[in-house]
Amino acid sequence: MIIESSIDLNLTQKSGQTSQPPWAEKKDCFKELVCIDNNPVIFSVKQSDKFLDFDFDGNVDDKTAVLKVKNIFDLDFDLDRFYKYLNNHPELYQMSEFCNGLRLFKAKDPFECVISSICSANNSIKRWTKSVSDIKVKWGFNFNNYYSFPSIRLFSQIYLDDDEEYLNTGTAGNNNLKSCGVGYRSPYMRKASEIFLNEIQISDIPEMSYDEAFETILKVPGVGPKVADCILLYGFGFNQAFPTDVWIKRIVSHLYFDGKDIKVDKIREFGMDEFGSYAGYVQLYMFHYARKSGLMDELKHHR
Repeated sequence: MIIESSIDLNLTQKSGQTSQPPWAEKKDCFKELVCIDNNPVIFSVKQSDKFLDFDFDGNVDDKTAVLKVKNIFDLDFDLDRFYKYLNNHPELYQMSEFCNGLRLFKAKDPFECVISSICSANNSIKRWTKSVSDIKVKWGFNFNNYYSFPSIRLFSQIYLDDDEEYLNTGTAGNNNLKSCGVGYRSPYMRKASEIFLNEIQISDIPEMSYDEAFETILKVPGVGPKVADCILLYGFGFNQAFPTDVWIKRIVSHLYFDGKDIKVDKIREFGMDEFGSYAGYVQLYMFHYARKSGLMDELKHHR
């Protein structure tokens, strides 16, 4: 079925958003296992002109499946209105041209987004997406050779490294988090699962105010302000989040402050205040505009 909301599916899938790795690419479509009310459903999406062509296989009705895919690809967000907003700001007007059709790639599983975002810190897109994919294959639910992300409870029982695996089983090999290439992040990841198992109900977070949700997510080890904002934006729909790292700092400073050296936390506050409910989208477009326009290379040479 065609869902008439404009999207560049390939750009959205491969934009490095930390909700999840890109879906499996099969011929001309992307496919993924999505669990809806504990029912495994295979989603299949492909580009059809400027729209999304969607199909699914599983025990769920059309309305429920369409609502889920619309949520994942944020298809109810009005891109045309957003582009008018960008075009009315001289610092932003070129971004819709370079990133046309780019949408938020939201979490199908909020806990997967938490772990993916922790894994992405100080890491390349290629590496963290492979690590998360490996975690799914090793400990996720297998449905027709597509894998879910492991549950919070199961994740809390995964061994950290070879030493812990050996102490508990007498052997050491591939049944631990470090074998998935997550490195020093492994204890942060497992501690996150323990916190969401015993201290924080993950389903409560969308009901919180942004400030309360931000402070709650910061309680998770390995989560600083940038990772917390990624989790809130991609995992829980807080579109006012403005994930800020050194690159966003340089881009905003170049566009708005004549390249002055401004602290990351001040740039984050500026982004949230300046862009309001569009902050998450502006951040996404800023980063990809900088990559595709050559601005990123220019900023590298002026550090």
